[in-house]
Amino acid sequence: MIKMVKKMSKLAIFMALGFMIIQVISDLYLPTLTSNIINKGVVKGDIDYIWQIGFVMMGFSLLSIIAAIGNTFFASREAQKLGKKLRSEIYKKVEYASNDQFDKIGTASLITRTTNDVNQIQMVTQMGLRLMINAPITLVGASFMAYHKDPKLTQVFLVVIPLMAIFVGGIMYFAVPLFKSMQKKTDHLNLVFREGLTGVRVVRAFNRSKYEEKRFDGANQDYTNTAIKVNTIVSFMIPIVTLIMSGTNVAIVWFGGHYISTGDLEVGNLIAFMTYAMQILMSFMMLTMIFVFIPRAQASAVRINEVLDMKETVADPIHTQSNDTTKAASLVFEQVHYRYEGAENLALEKIDFQAKRGQTVAIIGGTGSGKSTLVNLIPRFYDVESGSVRVNDADVRELKKHNLRQQIGLVPQKAVLFTGTIRENMCYGKPDATDEEIWKALEIAQAKEFVSGLAEGLDSHVEQGGGNFSGGQRQRLCIARALIKPAEIYAFDDSFSALDFKTDAALRKALQENVTESIVVIVAQRISTVVDADIILVLDEGKLVGKGTHQELKETCATYQEIISSQLREEEIA
Repeated sequence: MIKMVKKMSKLAIFMALGFMIIQVISDLYLPTLTSNIINKGVVKGDIDYIWQIGFVMMGFSLLSIIAAIGNTFFASREAQKLGKKLRSEIYKKVEYASNDQFDKIGTASLITRTTNDVNQIQMVTQMGLRLMINAPITLVGASFMAYHKDPKLTQVFLVVIPLMAIFVGGIMYFAVPLFKSMQKKTDHLNLVFREGLTGVRVVRAFNRSKYEEKRFDGANQDYTNTAIKVNTIVSFMIPIVTLIMSGTNVAIVWFGGHYISTGDLEVGNLIAFMTYAMQILMSFMMLTMIFVFIPRAQASAVRINEVLDMKETVADPIHTQSNDTTKAASLVFEQVHYRYEGAENLALEKIDFQAKRGQTVAIIGGTGSGKSTLVNLIPRFYDVESGSVRVNDADVRELKKHNLRQQIGLVPQKAVLFTGTIRENMCYGKPDATDEEIWKALEIAQAKEFVSGLAEGLDSHVEQGGGNFSGGQRQRLCIARALIKPAEIYAFDDSFSALDFKTDAALRKALQENVTESIVVIVAQRISTVVDADIILVLDEGKLVGKGTHQELKETCATYQEIISSQLREEEIA
């Protein structure tokens, strides 16, 4: 929580504190004015004095209202600014986090931390700038004023306050751990809900709607049971405090009436004392409520700091090497080993090859052989364990990530489109792209025909994730988006999988004719996609078991031969 406080404006805290002090002083002085009206005005029948003090009370009440508005304004504004800053910092941190770190926390948890956890911090910040300032000052001030009115009656608090502390402390003891567990249960609920939404087509295809409903109901019921339990426990607080406050009033009236009958206490002072007693008990209850919510906010702060304190595992080097773009494009893997965080076995082992400008490198292999992992090492989404990846004769670890990725056009395995228009998605690779450049890229990607057939052309709407396009159309649009960007290396991570053979062949032919100054890296499952590549890499369980042209591998690589025989007929192989 201390880290969160440091992010707040010192001026706003000072202003909120100043207004709250003014409000508390005004509120504390009003009961004294009331006692003066009764003792000196009502009892003596002095109407002028009553009017005089009445106007003074109105002035202090107005001052209290203005101060409360000022305090609320600065407290609310600062809480919202802190929330905005935290959300921005979390988002920026996640954007620059390595893939390992992103996978470790998970999407559902990151959403919860950015929304629910930040809201907890905002709420406690606002409460802190109001109640956390108001309650202790009022508690001390009201205690002093009550003692000043009648020292003997203050002995009532020697019984009342410890009694309230015992009851409220017991409630907190049982409630706080449940509040903390609710944060984790919220994570799990969001995870199940998100999986159900993103995988709704799979759920329907396998007729598993009932199963997913039960799964969600289980997570929902778990969260609900915890929420009911903690709110039931907390609900005892109000009636207990009300009972104690009512008992305090009875005790004050009982003893106060006795003191009035003996002439030791004036009626006005008794009324003022009762008001101060209520202020003391209410302040104590507000402090208690704050200490109920602080552990929840503390748990949220820990979760937020876990994201903000993530150290960048794939960071820019202190001394960067310039990437000479005047050189002919080159890509070199030198004895590369890579292991995912926490994994026992290597994901890639002894990967060694090089490619030059104008060459096409194809990567083929079974599922889980490390094809996508290899491609992800080129833009440095991960860092190698040993060996090196070199782009234009520079080790990628010695280049700024921005400069490195500026030279790479990547089409990921999952075709991702953003909500907006086709033009906006195309300009993602090159913000100042002209319509002519966009249409050219669409033509190479074999997407021009279906885009031009749309009523609004480049201005056609793209729904979330590109849901209003087929899988093949999404892939072609993603390929076009990458091609618009001038790059030294174009990497296609299994980006042709949803294309039919005719479109696949036409796209590869267009790439050969139009992308002649760059290196093209293609991850594929089909032999027909890789057959014309200059270099074919055959992976098996992370190892490079074959390297060469189609004709060479057909004669020398057993794994490649198995892939061919599984996809082609005997007469086609020849």
